[in-house]
Amino acid sequence: MIMPLYDDNTLRIRLPVVNYILIAINIFVFGVFQNFGENDKFTYTFSTVPAEILSGKDIQSSPKIIGKVGNEDVIRPGLEPTPVSVYITLITSMFMHGSFGHIIGNMIFLWIFGDNVEDRLGHLQYVCFYIIAGILASLAHVATCVVFHSDLLTPSLGASGAISGVMGAYLLFFPNNNVTVLVFRFITTVPASVAVGVWFLLQLINGYLESSPEGGGVAYGAHIGGFLAGLPLGYLIDKNFGDGKKLAAAWAMDNQDRFQA
Repeated sequence: MIMPLYDDNTLRIRLPVVNYILIAINIFVFGVFQNFGENDKFTYTFSTVPAEILSGKDIQSSPKIIGKVGNEDVIRPGLEPTPVSVYITLITSMFMHGSFGHIIGNMIFLWIFGDNVEDRLGHLQYVCFYIIAGILASLAHVATCVVFHSDLLTPSLGASGAISGVMGAYLLFFPNNNVTVLVFRFITTVPASVAVGVWFLLQLINGYLESSPEGGGVAYGAHIGGFLAGLPLGYLIDKNFGDGKKLAAAWAMDNQDRFQA
């Protein structure tokens, strides 16, 4: 197990207001609209359902046992009617979570890695990046369900797909940045290439181990797809619309002038 605790923000220039807002929205939705995970009606109304994305049609169903993991039944929750286009759930689902552990883990990762990517790309660019990465991650999950013959009526939700995209961009922009991590019971500092690389390797391993039709409740396809999408998406936005490089150069120039003065 490897858990990031914090990273080096020495060279960060701007206040990551968008990242703070994204974290606040996730917490607000989980607490108010989902009633801390107790409001199943809202959750299963706005979650992404692979079968709905593939057909473009809203589907309603009742809870059903679809398999077993060990001695426990795997229950597919009942689907509620969606009052908007089912494709909108590709966005709404990335702001919802299934439990306290789910949202706490995701927000820690977003807090650590998101501010640097926002600093590099710019505020508006980061918003676009985050939403697009989240959508692509959800589509990757849908594709994974089809390939591995997983249940297409099982809803998915969570910010982890979009955050995985953020981690892909972080690796692209800051491979040598120091990240302090918890490895089992030990705290150590490693380059981002190691911290993020080990995380991604674990996603590949866990995704393979849970590629059965029943799955294990974690959308590893979204994690892997989001991460892989974040690399080229981050590069393209940074190259064509980003202003992080300009600000970094200006910051360095300003500090050099002060030193010489």
